[in-house]
Amino acid sequence: MTTNQTHLPAQFGGQDQAERPLGRSIKRGMLNTCPACGQGKLFRAYLKVTDRCEACGEDYHHHRADDLPAYLVILLLGHILVAGYMMTDMAFPLPGWVHFAIWAPIGVVTSLLCLQPIKGGVVGLQWALRMHGFGGQDDEADQTGGHQG
Repeated sequence: MTTNQTHLPAQFGGQDQAERPLGRSIKRGMLNTCPACGQGKLFRAYLKVTDRCEACGEDYHHHRADDLPAYLVILLLGHILVAGYMMTDMAFPLPGWVHFAIWAPIGVVTSLLCLQPIKGGVVGLQWALRMHGFGGQDDEADQTGGHQG
């Protein structure tokens, strides 16, 4: 059985592919720019990723960020907000409703502000690691599983 070597990395006998630095790709995504070229916009709306980069033509219609950006926002901001609440409560003991009135709006606003950059970073991560169609292969072919022999 023959193997299609155009989809294999160079170390496995495939063709050499362009370098995709992980940190740079994530940073570009977080800045709302194309991870590939750094020029085109990544989002066409608040959380809607463009189908294609207008500068370099990279396709984004197949990305799969799913729920990871929301989980990362909860993980990061949960720790920051709880630490802020605890330090504030130690310095200024206040009734619970006052803390709620302070920390709930801060939590909502910071979550909404952080969600788009974190989703852009996740798309940049997927692009850099050639996940979910960013490497030229079809995800369905990757899910066949097993080895041949």
